[in-house]
Amino acid sequence: MLNCTKAGHRPAFFVSLILNFPPGDVGTSTKSLAERYYCHFKYYELTRIIVSLCLLIFLQACEKTITFKLEDTSAKLVVEATIENGRPPLVILSHSLNYFSEINPVILANSFVRDAEIIISDGTRSQKLKEYSMPLLPGVSFYYYTIDSSNLAGSFKGALASSYNMQIRTGSAVYEATTTIPALTKTLDSLWWKRSPGNPDSTLVTLMGRLYDPPGHGNYIRYFTKRGEEPFYPGLNSVYDDQIIDGISYDAEVERGVDRNAKIDIDNYSFFRRGDTVTVKLCNIDKACFDFWRTMEYSYSSIGNPFAAPTKVLGNIGGSALGYFGGYAVQYRTLIIPK
Repeated sequence: MLNCTKAGHRPAFFVSLILNFPPGDVGTSTKSLAERYYCHFKYYELTRIIVSLCLLIFLQACEKTITFKLEDTSAKLVVEATIENGRPPLVILSHSLNYFSEINPVILANSFVRDAEIIISDGTRSQKLKEYSMPLLPGVSFYYYTIDSSNLAGSFKGALASSYNMQIRTGSAVYEATTTIPALTKTLDSLWWKRSPGNPDSTLVTLMGRLYDPPGHGNYIRYFTKRGEEPFYPGLNSVYDDQIIDGISYDAEVERGVDRNAKIDIDNYSFFRRGDTVTVKLCNIDKACFDFWRTMEYSYSSIGNPFAAPTKVLGNIGGSALGYFGGYAVQYRTLIIPK
């Protein structure tokens, strides 16, 4: 049996510090090197066990049950308002729901705000929007506001390089917002496709585009894509600035837009297929619209991540309302991908 008894003389302590051994491992000269290493190992093994037990006792002593009571907050007005060049304004109003609220078609339908008064002005002309409904399911309808089709003489559509003011009255509350449809400065010059590299599915292709960014920072874009007769869907990350690509032409992958109400195939969502007819909608937007979608999409991507930092979605609606009023300078490009 190896002898692990500490030596009683003081010099052994100083020698053990030099050799990085615990005191007592350098005893008499009769101890072998193996004996000293074995004692060194046993010393630190015992230390590790003692420290672990102390930590365990400390953590158990600090355990405390904390109960949070989440207070219900009053519903806020949620605004989704857009205006594009060559198209009339479109406004959707609803009430916010509590975080843990049950969601079903009836609850969502009842969240729409009805009978609001909405006036859009371009600085010289003003038009009052009319409420319309569109059936979705039996007994469930979608409500929106746009120009009055029975009074087209007093209506107008969006124009490039123009600013707009929106005023919303609902109940006794008044909300205002402004937006700009920028000039069409950042452009999508061409589209082409290539086979998805390293993908075993030979029917999947990558869509590429060549874009031009004019000199001077502050050009913001948002893009959408559609296949065939599908609706336009925004990209998973749909907004971009020109901080690192200012004043140049560049090639970039155009990822397929996603329906956020459907399950997303994270491995293949960005690809198109052979035989697709693809239309890309590229929109120049102002800084407020960019900030709204930048923070909104970051918040969306953080859902379910307990380590994500809290994100405040930056809207541009005055008062306590949520949402945005956005102007879009739109251009389209279409590509038919052969089978």
